[in-house]
Amino acid sequence: MRIATYIADNRRQVGIVSADGQTINAFQLSADEARRGALGIIERLAAGERLPETVGQPVAVAGVTLEAPIPLPRRNVWCVGRNYHAHARELQTSVFKDNAAKTDEWPIVFTKVPECVVGPHADVRVPTEVSSQIDYEAELAVIIAKGGKNIRREQALAHVFGYTVVNDVTARDVQMRHGQWDMGKSFDTFCPMGPWIVTADELDGTQTRVRCWVNGELRQDGPVANMIFDIPSLIETISRGITLYPGDIIATGTPAGVGMGMKPAQYLQAGDVVRVEIDGLGSIENHFV
Repeated sequence: MRIATYIADNRRQVGIVSADGQTINAFQLSADEARRGALGIIERLAAGERLPETVGQPVAVAGVTLEAPIPLPRRNVWCVGRNYHAHARELQTSVFKDNAAKTDEWPIVFTKVPECVVGPHADVRVPTEVSSQIDYEAELAVIIAKGGKNIRREQALAHVFGYTVVNDVTARDVQMRHGQWDMGKSFDTFCPMGPWIVTADELDGTQTRVRCWVNGELRQDGPVANMIFDIPSLIETISRGITLYPGDIIATGTPAGVGMGMKPAQYLQAGDVVRVEIDGLGSIENHFV
């Protein structure tokens, strides 16, 4: 099942996308329910309720405006740094080289504020007054189904509702300046997400592949199997002493090929276009302005 949040007839709706990705059929929801996007659907299912009925006839996806499937998460988006072997190697000579030993044992976990989430085709605003080193990070994001605390890795995948695509946009100079990652990751529009959620019964998130193009040039291409810490390990780690809730989002890290890792570094500028695609999930494409 693919669940999308979108604007049609000047109002937000949530619906089921057809298997071919061409049409969408709206759930029967109140305006207040639809305001929360797919989050309300996930919470319903976690509580043991049924999916709401669909209403009306399917409409063309091309005729609506797709939004992030969860337009305003209940809290910060969980994120993981340096979680692909090749990406960790490309940063060994960067300012993050001192983190190398630590990431052998524990993942680097940080967050992005909910308000930085935007849709799969929304503009990303380059904050030129604050940063000159804007970077892209193509990532698979996990959506939690049923919550829990101290979840064991053996049971972790049973807590996954589905997956979506994220670009973890980053201001590298701000990230370095503050000595922690949240500030440089949380600027307005710095978390494009979408195009929808594909549920775990239709996509094995442990076996897919992440790709990223900048202005049509392939920059990142890595299988999820190359993660240092796999999805069950991430869920186990993040839930240690912390309760995860239905609809929580975990961005699982990015493959090699980020702008910071190139020699010389190649950061994004206004006018650039970044496309992120994940096999079995779909793609997002955002203009930087």
